[in-house]
Amino acid sequence: MRPQLRGWAATAAAAAMLLAGPAMAQDAPAAAEAVVNSGDTAWMMTSTALVLMMTVPGLALFYAGMVRKKNILGTLMQSFSIAALATVVWMLVGYSLAFGEGGAYVGDLSKMLLRGVAENWDQPFTLGSGDAAVAFTIPETVFVMFQMTFAIITPALITGAFAERMKFSAMVLFTILWLIVVYAPIAHWVWHPNGWIFALGALDFAGGTVVHINAGVAGLVAAIVLGKRVGYGHDNMSPFNLGLAVIGASLLWVGWFGFNAGSAGAAGGRAGMAMLVTQVAAGIAALAWLSAEWIVKGKPSVLGAISGAVAGLVAITPAAGFVLPVPALIIGLIAGLTGFWGATALKHWCGYDDSLDAFGVHGLCGIVGALLTGIFAYGPLSATTAAPEGVSGSMDQFMIQLYATVAVFVFTAIATWILLKIVDVIIGLRVTEEDEREGLDVSLHGERLG
Repeated sequence: MRPQLRGWAATAAAAAMLLAGPAMAQDAPAAAEAVVNSGDTAWMMTSTALVLMMTVPGLALFYAGMVRKKNILGTLMQSFSIAALATVVWMLVGYSLAFGEGGAYVGDLSKMLLRGVAENWDQPFTLGSGDAAVAFTIPETVFVMFQMTFAIITPALITGAFAERMKFSAMVLFTILWLIVVYAPIAHWVWHPNGWIFALGALDFAGGTVVHINAGVAGLVAAIVLGKRVGYGHDNMSPFNLGLAVIGASLLWVGWFGFNAGSAGAAGGRAGMAMLVTQVAAGIAALAWLSAEWIVKGKPSVLGAISGAVAGLVAITPAAGFVLPVPALIIGLIAGLTGFWGATALKHWCGYDDSLDAFGVHGLCGIVGALLTGIFAYGPLSATTAAPEGVSGSMDQFMIQLYATVAVFVFTAIATWILLKIVDVIIGLRVTEEDEREGLDVSLHGERLG
């Protein structure tokens, strides 16, 4: 395989060796050995469970703790039901569209219904073909599951933007369509060796573009299309139970080690570095948000502490396997301040109702992390025998990161707007004003918290 080309493009073969996204192992033995590495497999199975925990119960509790009492069950229901929905969609067609051979823009249907996975269930597998192929030391079943957890949490993140006002039926249909039309193609662009962003040379270790920018932008569009909550700006919309939110954020923090360190695809040095920088970024971002809030509002809040930690976790996600601890500290610091600004000043200036700051935290901090990866990337972390220098931060790499970020932003915004309009025509997006005032728990699910 040829080493990576500098500048605006890279060969797919070199990209396959350098631009390891989730589960693209850098320290894997030659595929010819055809032996599953038990240590790598155990770590990836553990990481998969950790990432699933991020949605249920992590994100479910995080979001539920930040809404009003009358909407807690409905909010929990959104994350839980999306976990079920995305599982089925991923098995039926999502995995094939994201990681099937396909072309530069989308996979094919060769793996629909997970066709072919059972044939080599106890063997390591290879993603892609030819010079661009990436060899793994884990079975494809584990890779399918690991990637499924990413497909689960991404649409669940979007619900934070339209919390307390979307029909459950509309959310179900939108989630199905969005996973197929938006998530799967972007995952293919970024993480499959055939994907055009992969070949471009953009770095996204664990989902800065695929998960966070993608979900954040979709959330922003959804918040704008649905409009503000009834009483927004006048009624008291304070979180009912921040205790739930703290528990949820804590589960997210712990689960994020599977999200980022698991994306090394193997239990090795790169996974260890990814885990370390994840912790560093989360810690400094929480302190940065708290400090900004303390200065501006006079008191540091619990909500600010947990939001800051999440902001840092989001920003380090694309960089986790590419940067060292000091750059991680800088990324987390900037993310904490950016998230605070996005969740307060920006939202107020623009006038949109991003209920739980899906765009303010995930969208903006995902952009921060994606761009700063291009500045701070440390070559040896992505080095291979064929390309011993790896990918280092530079202005060229920054421009590649910017190009990929803009491409995902624009595609997600346009496609999400179209899908929301389609769903609105078919079944309607928003509950009635009467149902919204009563609360989604009763009006949509016929239940009360207590």
